Amino acid sequence: MGTWVQRTAQTWLVYQMTQSAFLVGLLSACQFIPILLLTLPAGSIIDRYPKRRILLITQLGFLALGAAMTAIVYLKIVQYWQVLLIAVAYGVLQSFDTPTRQSFVVELVGQKDLMNGISLNSTVFNLAKIAGPSLAGVLMVQFSVGFCFLINTISYIAVLIGILMIHQKEVLATPSRKRIVSDVKEGLSYVWNHANIRLSAELMLIVCTLNYNNNVIIPVFAKSVLHSGAQTYANLLSATGVGSLIAAFLMSYMSRFGLQRNIYLIVGVGTAALQSLMLFVHTFTSAAIIMVLVGFCNMIFLNQSNASFQFSIPNELRGRIMSVYVLLNQGSTPIGSIYSGGIMDAFSGMWGFPSCGILALVLLVPVLIGNHKMVGQWLHTERQNNSKDVV
Repeated sequence: MGTWVQRTAQTWLVYQMTQSAFLVGLLSACQFIPILLLTLPAGSIIDRYPKRRILLITQLGFLALGAAMTAIVYLKIVQYWQVLLIAVAYGVLQSFDTPTRQSFVVELVGQKDLMNGISLNSTVFNLAKIAGPSLAGVLMVQFSVGFCFLINTISYIAVLIGILMIHQKEVLATPSRKRIVSDVKEGLSYVWNHANIRLSAELMLIVCTLNYNNNVIIPVFAKSVLHSGAQTYANLLSATGVGSLIAAFLMSYMSRFGLQRNIYLIVGVGTAALQSLMLFVHTFTSAAIIMVLVGFCNMIFLNQSNASFQFSIPNELRGRIMSVYVLLNQGSTPIGSIYSGGIMDAFSGMWGFPSCGILALVLLVPVLIGNHKMVGQWLHTERQNNSKDVV
């Protein structure tokens, strides 16, 4: 959550400094471009070394970057290029950190409790991604932007202590003499040749690219459409967090039933449709209601995407396969950020959500039609926790 608090505060800081939606989108892109470039080779490295050791290194790096951001803000020497540089460094560390944490689950809980572990981990991870910005909004209003960076820095101390307290009986690491490129190809081949995972990947590519740009769109929407400031920005982020929290509790209960791919399809299309409807929204109340629903759909979509990728995959490929998940979840963000920022600069803030939602709906049509047999199976299968992927 600390990471998302920092990213949200950075977004508001840059928008206040530049008054440019495009530069806000560029900031978001800089945070995720390293993930786009490095996540797949990172997956190969993750499979080769103890994951606990990798996490200790990445979290120490995050702490140092958080301290740097805190210092330049409180010393009042912050400049746009400095924020971009720190965002890029965060992205580099995130390229290794996120897939490591995702693939670490099976080592902590074992195969017997893997489905519950996936659900809990996915809920925590995605709740942080969506609810973290809500916390940032509250902190910015009650304290300051700089306080967000300070809180983020302190949070890594708790994380490091938690990692040091983990003691494993068996450490899964597969030293390999293969080239990293060969390892990456092996992971991608597995995803492509298993139809369930491939369809999940196609859905994630569209939905995560276009419908997870709240940090870019909401501050511009709050100021240009609702004619409000940081408080409205915070409230809309909080509304998204409320929807995510409701979905988190629901998914914790439903984890006992395994994968719910019928619901997965519905919320994927639903979040795109809801954001398209924002074209007709001009009041805070209606915007907040839709943001609650968007947060609800987004949380369930990411939770089920995570489970779809992790279910029934070989442990020796887990890091590489989960690096594909992280690439689709976060690595596609630069494209959506620059697209939505550019659209709002060219037209107005009211077109941020609709332009993303409508385009997502258009792109989903050929994907769903092209995979109509698999879609039919998903819609008519309520419990798939014992099913095998179709090759």
